[in-house]
Amino acid sequence: MANPSETAAPPLLFDPALLRARRDRARRLGPAGFLLDRVASDMAERLAAVLRDFQRAADIGTPGDQVRNALSGRVGNLALIDLPATEAEPLGLPPQSLDLAVSALALQFVNDLPGLLAQIRRALKPDGLWLAAMIGGDTLTELRQCFAAAEAECDHGVSPRVAPFADLREIGALLQRTGFALPVTDVDRVVVRYDSAFALMADLRRMGATNILIERRRLPTRRATLLRMAQIYGERFADSDRRIRATFDVIWLSGWAPHESQQQPLRPGSAKANLATAVTGRSNA
Repeated sequence: MANPSETAAPPLLFDPALLRARRDRARRLGPAGFLLDRVASDMAERLAAVLRDFQRAADIGTPGDQVRNALSGRVGNLALIDLPATEAEPLGLPPQSLDLAVSALALQFVNDLPGLLAQIRRALKPDGLWLAAMIGGDTLTELRQCFAAAEAECDHGVSPRVAPFADLREIGALLQRTGFALPVTDVDRVVVRYDSAFALMADLRRMGATNILIERRRLPTRRATLLRMAQIYGERFADSDRRIRATFDVIWLSGWAPHESQQQPLRPGSAKANLATAVTGRSNA
């Protein structure tokens, strides 16, 4: 079977150079870090439940210092590894060099996620842990729907505005494909309320999370379209106090580098009792 990182090149959805520029702008504006704060705190709690010492760890692509601060004292040496500037560049991690790899709110903008996960898997020592959180699922579904409706009405066409996000099942299957043992995924849905769609968009700029799709429309959005989008948002997704809702789905994923000490599934036909006995409590003998 071909290694996921060695198959045909994946489609390029995101512009890495534009992502770096948008994150630089976010730092100048003053980052909106409430999601990253939440994820960093959750990551520290999840690692606290793992009865293991992590001496050599790497943080893959996380923007900001929240994760590093949250894990201070929990891991020995935590190296900060930037995502490659281009998809062709490797992470540069030696094989079997890490006890732990983590990442927070960075993977959703990776073009070749299978290839990146395969590199991380190879960098883990046997029984090493991979723990990450990424944006996915129904994130910003309200904004996506309202922009589509406004553009169809005002511009007679729809352009890509919100990135396509992976769902929980896709991420779980990807962990298995890239060789992780005991994969686990779950989702943390965060609903944030804003005074208006424009306040939400301002926060997205301060997260460095505005549109970086390669197929995005390059012309500025017409004022009439923006105003109509905000109006539709208020009509469809406002509470009784007129504040609007915005959904953020944080997908958590974890897996281990395989090791002989880990629990293994039974081989077919190796069970000691048949299903009828388990259900009825009676043996046919």
